[in-house]
Amino acid sequence: MQALRVVPEILYFDTFKEFNEAFGLGKGDILVTNQWMYDPYVKPLGIDMPVIFQEKYGKGEPSDEMIDAMARDMAGYDYERIIAFGGGTIVDICKVLSLKVPEQSVKLFTGEVAPKKVKALIVVPTTCGTGSEVTNVAIAELKSLHVKKGLAVEETYASKAVLIPESLNGLPDYVFATSSIDALIHAIESYLSPKASPYTEMYSLAAIEMIMGGYQKIIERGGNKAENRADLLKDFCLAANYAGIAFGNAGCAAVHALSYSIGGAFHVPHGEANYQFFTEVFKMYMCKDPEGKITKANQIFADILGCSVDAVYDELEKMLNQLIAKKPLREYGMTEAQIDEFTKSTVENQQRLLANNYVFLTDEEIREIFANLY
Repeated sequence: MQALRVVPEILYFDTFKEFNEAFGLGKGDILVTNQWMYDPYVKPLGIDMPVIFQEKYGKGEPSDEMIDAMARDMAGYDYERIIAFGGGTIVDICKVLSLKVPEQSVKLFTGEVAPKKVKALIVVPTTCGTGSEVTNVAIAELKSLHVKKGLAVEETYASKAVLIPESLNGLPDYVFATSSIDALIHAIESYLSPKASPYTEMYSLAAIEMIMGGYQKIIERGGNKAENRADLLKDFCLAANYAGIAFGNAGCAAVHALSYSIGGAFHVPHGEANYQFFTEVFKMYMCKDPEGKITKANQIFADILGCSVDAVYDELEKMLNQLIAKKPLREYGMTEAQIDEFTKSTVENQQRLLANNYVFLTDEEIREIFANLY
């Protein structure tokens, strides 16, 4: 059994200026980013390289339509390296754009076209959640198929990952919340995964402690505002990376698998969608195997929260609700008929994730989770 694999090489700089000096950005590069990240960090440096602004191709999370349109425009430039400076949407899109992209990128996700890497990819994450800089997973909404699906192959690994805590300075409060909760769930799902090893557990536990400890400080200071987390950005940047290393090796599971249903149907941001399923999935795990490794996971949270193990899920929700409100799925637009529809879609399309469950969940148990949250 492989205990740990870290791909790609990870580098760390305090500022984008230091990163630029080390990498010599310019001719032969193309930058994919957002205008609001480009203006404060890149524009003042006067780097001569073409820039693609992701928001011009659509809002929200990655889709095959975005990828197709960006691939067409990028074909007009001569470059060898893609610099992905952004959140999960940009990183996942650029993983695909570093491949030889067919006219319809959906064919890469369905397996009709084999992936072939043709460009170097330098990933600089600007949120504290996805950990995508150290995983080979690219997620996209496949509009024509009405499903959210992942592409997980060797070719989608970045060439290098670069951590720059400075880039988290301008993170909107909501994006900070959704991305960091996503990282927390990466950490705990990978900790419980049957593929976990002592090495991945080390990264999982470090991420959990750093994120939960950071949340406590933010809440004590008055809530999720930029000024209350300014001195914690390095910790959250590293914690997301640690969680990415953990789930890149051990995998995510049912929380992520179920969340793709509302993410794809109602365009719910990934971290928020994950949170809606988080404790309900863990309650189902507890019903099925209360004496297994989940007891250790619950004790970890109980120790941090200062509560009894029996109260851990309620106390965890109280904390996280101060960042993102948990609400019934019907408030997103879900209908009762979609309980069965989403159950079927999850079982048929998310086996890659469900294989990492702490314990096996039957179709009926997955349906029960949707029904309980409806």
